[in-house]
Amino acid sequence: MVTFQREVHTVNGVNIVMYTAGEGPPLLFLHGAGTFHGFEFAAKWAENFRVLVPYHPGFGESDDDPAMLDMHDYVMHYVELLDMLGVGKVNLVGFSLGGYLAARFATEHSHRVIKLALIGPAGLRDTEHPAVDVLAVPPEQLPGLLVSNFEVIKRYLPEKPDLDFIAARYRETTTVARLLWERPWDRKLPRQLHRLKMPTLLLWGEDDKIIPSQQAKLWKTFIPGADIQIVKGAGHLVLDEKPEAVTAVERFLG
Repeated sequence: MVTFQREVHTVNGVNIVMYTAGEGPPLLFLHGAGTFHGFEFAAKWAENFRVLVPYHPGFGESDDDPAMLDMHDYVMHYVELLDMLGVGKVNLVGFSLGGYLAARFATEHSHRVIKLALIGPAGLRDTEHPAVDVLAVPPEQLPGLLVSNFEVIKRYLPEKPDLDFIAARYRETTTVARLLWERPWDRKLPRQLHRLKMPTLLLWGEDDKIIPSQQAKLWKTFIPGADIQIVKGAGHLVLDEKPEAVTAVERFLG
């Protein structure tokens, strides 16, 4: 059974919590805009990779850094973290908001990315298949939009949320708002995606209600060499809902 180890690193004065497991080529996973459902799916990857799962500043167990105002700040944060860890190149997996971050990281530092997997990534504006404005969705309605099968995440949601749970969700939402309130998509990203020459996977849950799976075609217009995989019977949290999605990422990276 894979056991993740908790590590604390200080990057530019900000304490960052990261969970690591496994041995082999490094796999850096960048999470999405919410962390309440955890990262249990990543244990499968630790069978063949050294899996690194950090909490972004302002999310989960990591401290916040109000000076980080845009996605480039987060890109540079991970450049600093990888340098501290002595990790030169990684297999990069980004989900949702983390997919947007992973895409930006890979366009700016392509020499450090072995392979790139973008899971239901945010970041592009698709007028025909627009993403949901998660900042405008009432908190009680959001969980139902994340999955195709609500039972998958029900166990992560307390029947009566305590103050700690509520405060954690508010803190993460505030961080997301700081990043996306004025610019929910990246106007410059389309002109930069051609730099992604490494093998790239675009993976989506077919029933994604947050970022429609039809957006995969838009991403592929800017990354012609990317592979697209659509997983049936899954929503936005495709890695949580379908083990075959986790296996697909592992097979692609392996």
